[in-house]
Amino acid sequence: MNAHIQKVYVPMTETGFYILLFLRKEAHGYSIVKQVEALTQGEIHISPGTMYGSLSKMEKDGLIRFVREEEKRKIYCITELGTQVLELEQKRIERLYRTMKEVCDNERHEN
Repeated sequence: MNAHIQKVYVPMTETGFYILLFLRKEAHGYSIVKQVEALTQGEIHISPGTMYGSLSKMEKDGLIRFVREEEKRKIYCITELGTQVLELEQKRIERLYRTMKEVCDNERHEN
């Protein structure tokens, strides 16, 4: 993975994270929007402009690839590079969580 990709995508936006997460299986943008809304109980809504702009940029950068078109919808899937970026982000989030938990646990024990 080149430095440009790492600099642009790590840390990731929530939109980028959800796109890569859900493109581990082939999908189109609208289905990702619906899955994110369902998963987050409507707390996160990705607008069409944000979704399609992100898909276009991620495809250009090689994180996802176009697979086929179905009923005028473009179907994408994650690439090996996209998987590597998603794994980096997962490790970053896990590290943040561990650090937060440790700090909060230490504060509880001090009080």
